[in-house]
Amino acid sequence: MTRQTRLKSTDKPPTPGTRVLIIVQNLPVPLDRRVWLECQALRAQGYSVSVICPKGPGDPARQIIDDIAIYKYRPAPEAKGALGFAIEFALCWIRTAALSLTVRRERGFDVIQACNPPDTYWLLGLLWRHFGVRFIFDHHDLNPELFLSRFGRPRGLAARFQYKTLLWLERMTFRVADHVISTNNSYRAIAIRRGRLSPDQVTVVRSGPDTRVMRPIQPFGDVAQMQESLLVYLGIMGPQDNVNQVLEVVSELVHKRGRTDVRAVLMGFGDCLEALKAQSIAMGLQRHVHFTGRVGPETIANFLSAADVGLGPDEKTPLNDLSTMNKTMEYMAYALPSVSFDLTETRVSGGDSAVYVPSGDIPAFADAVELLLDNPTARADLGRAARSRVVSELDWQHQAQAYVGVFDTVLGRRQTAARTAAWPFAMIEVPANDARIDLQNASAYEHFLLTRGRRIQVPDTAEFITLTTKA
Repeated sequence: MTRQTRLKSTDKPPTPGTRVLIIVQNLPVPLDRRVWLECQALRAQGYSVSVICPKGPGDPARQIIDDIAIYKYRPAPEAKGALGFAIEFALCWIRTAALSLTVRRERGFDVIQACNPPDTYWLLGLLWRHFGVRFIFDHHDLNPELFLSRFGRPRGLAARFQYKTLLWLERMTFRVADHVISTNNSYRAIAIRRGRLSPDQVTVVRSGPDTRVMRPIQPFGDVAQMQESLLVYLGIMGPQDNVNQVLEVVSELVHKRGRTDVRAVLMGFGDCLEALKAQSIAMGLQRHVHFTGRVGPETIANFLSAADVGLGPDEKTPLNDLSTMNKTMEYMAYALPSVSFDLTETRVSGGDSAVYVPSGDIPAFADAVELLLDNPTARADLGRAARSRVVSELDWQHQAQAYVGVFDTVLGRRQTAARTAAWPFAMIEVPANDARIDLQNASAYEHFLLTRGRRIQVPDTAEFITLTTKA
């Protein structure tokens, strides 16, 4: 359970040599799951952690959660166009820089970790370097590839200038960084090739879920009573996320194939949310598509546990092909089979526990979904394989030690017996009314995999259908 208090100026300052400041602009903390796991891993290993990030709705300006000090600024107005984004980045940078002075005065810091987007905080790292502060870059997004994915190869003078500016900002971030943390090997290769870094300056830390927390539960409320076939999408809804393809798949299943028993729940928010709602209405999918907006862990766990199939609509673009999709691993944590367009890093995450179809092929995507909906045994086999893979290979527990090791190296901090004994880095408190599925009970786990914990009829026998994972 999280412990939350107000930040006080009288709080005892942290010990020098263990003080970390994490900067993130894309999401508030602790909503940003990766950053929050990083904070917890550092704290459990004896580091003091401060965070600067934007405010979410209703957030206080200062707070302490689980001994992690969070300083929040008012987010910039919504950006439109290149000039709007430049203004947004400048405002956020100035507010972050100002708060860094406050953190330095109240708590101090020996190293800054900057998470992108955007690639602008290298300048802050460069300024603080004069005071002995080290700089670590946590590489979350490929901004040049994002530009190419949204606008194509730059042709006009303005477009070429914007693209080259993004490359320059990325290059400067790599140059200033004492160490780079990459979310996968594709990002690591770019840091080495485009950033001209030596391999020992780049460490891969994947955004794996903590599977002790993210695990199947017994669905509750109306979700547990659903009789329809349930599809889910979880994630940001921006232009590059191609969530409109989910609507196309549902339309294919409902309007063209007569699958009126299908319901899709889309969890998340982003620039395209309102447009997607309007598109859903225009396509006549009001009865079959539900948008939750921003939701918390309890709602996510409820739907991912109850769902039959998880959806990965991200199309093959320069950005998506090289990026790790957190949604894929989160589906896997809930033993949920998924269908995705065939992307390089999605295959690395899902392995043989997911189904892949050619990018943009809606009929093929619908075929794969139908195949799973019609075969509980196939769904159970894939769900079991997904959970096993994410626990054994992708879990945050395996990534946390590499992550903390970066700070140990940069700050010259040695591992001690006490710190070694602290792994795993956090103990999970199980509530008295725990609704988690007993994954060690083979029959209970099998029943869950076949029914997803809902009150639905499962055939006594189900013919196993071999699902190809080839494009």
